[in-house]
Amino acid sequence: QGSVDCPNLEFEYGDADGHGAELAELYSYTEEPELSTNRRCFEEDFHAQVQGRRWLELDQAQQKAYVMRLLDGLEVVNRDKRLKVARAILYLAQGVFGDCDNEGDVLHWSRHNSFLLYQLGTFTAFLELLNMEIDNSQACSSALRKPAISLADSTELRVLLSVMYLMVENICVEQEEDPPEWKTCRETFRMELSFPVHTEEPFALLLFTMVTKFCSGHAPHFPMKKVLLLLWKVLLFTLGGFEALQAMKVRKREELGLPPLPEDSIQVMRSMRAASPPTYSIELMEQQQQKRGHRSRRPLVKQDSLDIYNERDPFKNDEAGVDEEENDDVDSGIEGELDLMERDAIIPAMPAQRPPIERVSFPKGLPWAPKVRQKDIEHFLEASRNKFIGFTLGQDTETLIGLPRPIHESVKTLKQHKYVSISDVQIKNEEELEKCPMSLGEEEVQETPCEILYRAMLYNLPQYMIALLKILLAAAPTSKAKTDSINILADVLPEEMPITVLQSMKLGIDVNRHKEIIVKSISALLLLLLKHFKLNHIYQFEYVSQHLVFANCIPLILKFFNQNIMSYITAKNSISVLDYPHCTVCDLPELTAESLEAGDNNQFCWRNLFSCINLLRILNKLTKWKHSRTMMLVVFKSAPILKRALKVKQAMMQLYVLKLLKIQTKYLGRQWRKSNMKTMSAIYQKVRHRMNDDWAYGNDIDARPWDFQAEECTLRANIEAFNSRRYDKPQDSEFAPVDNCLQSVLGQRLELPEDFHYSYELWLEREVFSQPIRWEELLHYQ
Repeated sequence: QGSVDCPNLEFEYGDADGHGAELAELYSYTEEPELSTNRRCFEEDFHAQVQGRRWLELDQAQQKAYVMRLLDGLEVVNRDKRLKVARAILYLAQGVFGDCDNEGDVLHWSRHNSFLLYQLGTFTAFLELLNMEIDNSQACSSALRKPAISLADSTELRVLLSVMYLMVENICVEQEEDPPEWKTCRETFRMELSFPVHTEEPFALLLFTMVTKFCSGHAPHFPMKKVLLLLWKVLLFTLGGFEALQAMKVRKREELGLPPLPEDSIQVMRSMRAASPPTYSIELMEQQQQKRGHRSRRPLVKQDSLDIYNERDPFKNDEAGVDEEENDDVDSGIEGELDLMERDAIIPAMPAQRPPIERVSFPKGLPWAPKVRQKDIEHFLEASRNKFIGFTLGQDTETLIGLPRPIHESVKTLKQHKYVSISDVQIKNEEELEKCPMSLGEEEVQETPCEILYRAMLYNLPQYMIALLKILLAAAPTSKAKTDSINILADVLPEEMPITVLQSMKLGIDVNRHKEIIVKSISALLLLLLKHFKLNHIYQFEYVSQHLVFANCIPLILKFFNQNIMSYITAKNSISVLDYPHCTVCDLPELTAESLEAGDNNQFCWRNLFSCINLLRILNKLTKWKHSRTMMLVVFKSAPILKRALKVKQAMMQLYVLKLLKIQTKYLGRQWRKSNMKTMSAIYQKVRHRMNDDWAYGNDIDARPWDFQAEECTLRANIEAFNSRRYDKPQDSEFAPVDNCLQSVLGQRLELPEDFHYSYELWLEREVFSQPIRWEELLHYQ
């Protein structure tokens, strides 16, 4: 009874895990010896410069002077010397752990040194070195020749990326006691990463280029985990996290004159409670026996369907107090009603002891306010007019003449819950700009970090999406090792492979952890991109979505979930004593096979649950309101896979699974709905209601076959029109003004090449005099 054993998971979803955990995930356990190498490089140099003192004892001016000396050392030609200096800087960014007594001190000095390094221009210096390393053809060719790539092939890159990651992660974390100059530093750094000053492209684009170069096979030694983690953190820092997104959404709705959002979705989800998972065949048989036993004793009392999970019915009114709890068995909620329908009971249910009105106790309120789209009102009126009048009035939603009073009431209710999204406004504006390009003139586009990133990514965006999905596929636990799949373990495998059982176990844990961190970073950065592009402009979001769908993102995510998801979420692929910063300040106990097998005592693995929720959210974003993509969910038989994921008792994860089940319910047939009533009632209870949405019955017009391809083609045409209008600025546009004056045209100075004067006569002879003029062609030319 796996589903009953699963406890409620005390998980709080956020932009990222705790600061310490995020820093720890940067390093593989095989990199651990390099921590002492960094320390040695720093101490050799530091003690030569500053005798008899520690880094912590220097004042700010002395620390700055020493860092400036180190940065000068990065300018040397000798590669090994440069690497030693870079390692010394990395040791500073890691928090000079040799001088610290506990983990808190290490994290404190790591932040302090990161701000100091940034103020002295370290990030720019390391960016130049990173560009040099990316273009290092020698390293690429030697890696391509090797049969097996290991940590040693990416040493320089790993040092550079680690320093940059530590700086981004430390600077972007806000704390109340931060001095004012740190706050200024943070904003300057954000601007520097978002709005490129020296280069033509934002920093994130360089990292995207590294990802595609790695996937194309030209640079197999790139440390992909570090690149992806840094890319995710840079996007999180420059674009903003989920709370910043919510605030931007509220502000944008105000600017467009739209009514405020009915609720704060982040807060609603935090207050939601996990439901009991749906039952499976073995459990159903046991319940049938239990029910028969119950029936023989008290056939007239309805059994609460949630009793087997020792949970109270969520539909019961919480305010009712003690009386209600005493009458639990009599006053069952909607779940109980549905359970009665499923039962094969011969004895009819007796009327309840109370008046019929009070039989079902409804909740105080559903978690989400219902929403209605303009299209829903139009469809409703079209159907009503066809039925009662016999003709329709197109998109007119105001004229109600000839329609009966109940229809008037329905339309009034629908209009009360009408929700106009930012996307609707953007689509309408886009249609008008396409229709009247001359009269409406140039569109004013705000130069936001998101807009700059999209413009930079636009022409290679399909390659970026394919590359990310390739790496995600290689890192998924359900993937089989194939010869043609990319090797993502280049930055985790040691030079010398393990020889003892203990070393093999440690490496096995490290490899699994490495894959989990890659999945976490890709799922988080894809979700961030989708959410920010959707807010910036709907067609930017649709462009990314369409390329994800074309690159088989939907079956890939379903394949990811087609595993024992409970064991993935509770996986213990970490060795806490080896995690940074713990391993730098504490004496390491002797590791044994037993201690590695036992793992930590956490209830679940934060990063894996975070990844699962992100992937479900991405799947929701791709399929919402897209019938052709919803049918892909049906065709790939996603319902049983998703239903298994409901076993995880975490409210947010269940909500996104239920949303995905809701959109395909009408296509799954009556029998599926009949045998999954518990899932159906969970959808009613937790997912937002759309008035007039016939999701549970399948009588709707949407349930009939239609041309799926036409939908995608129309969308693609709209996206291409948007991209060409906004980003392709041709010089000789047909709408550009034309100079019709002969004198000014002939009087224009033309820049001619120097050698033209020498070959002018020859050119005249060849191109003009020797060519017969075909007057008839000239006259007939349109």
